[in-house]
Amino acid sequence: MVEDAANRLRSVDGMVIPHGILSDLPYVDLWHDDWVAIVARDNDDVGDALSQEELERMPWVMNYQTRSAFTSAERQVQQLGIEPHVEVVVESFLAMPHFIAGTGRVGIIQSALAPLAERIGEVRRVGLPFAPTSLVNALWWHPVHSRDPEHAWMRELFAEAGSIVTRQLTEDRPQPG
Repeated sequence: MVEDAANRLRSVDGMVIPHGILSDLPYVDLWHDDWVAIVARDNDDVGDALSQEELERMPWVMNYQTRSAFTSAERQVQQLGIEPHVEVVVESFLAMPHFIAGTGRVGIIQSALAPLAERIGEVRRVGLPFAPTSLVNALWWHPVHSRDPEHAWMRELFAEAGSIVTRQLTEDRPQPG
């Protein structure tokens, strides 16, 4: 988590941060992503999708939990009238599977991370009982870098990497039918 990202951009080349945290700074969109829930692979109490009642009842693992730091999916959960019972707060989405495997806990992560989470820990992805707001990940930079040719080259590399992520997400997404 980066506190005061706008000021931090003064001392770094750029940051990959989803829309909604920064504004009024230059950026290039990299890839769109969705949110999915993960539960323990051996959690037989949960089917292929969670119900609202399950989200209310289950203990949670969250990446952040402050008044100013939250994911859009977590905000939507609260807007449904669900106050998550948080048992564990982790510093990284990639740590989440370790705290969910073998438990009755639930967590919400980006779908791009779900295959990695499944390899890291004994977890599986399940659907949410609402349509989560999509996430748009972008590379943000301080305006002083906008005309720098080396920085432009770096931004092109990030855009290319974003298109690779987009292709991979498209291939991994279940197809209707």
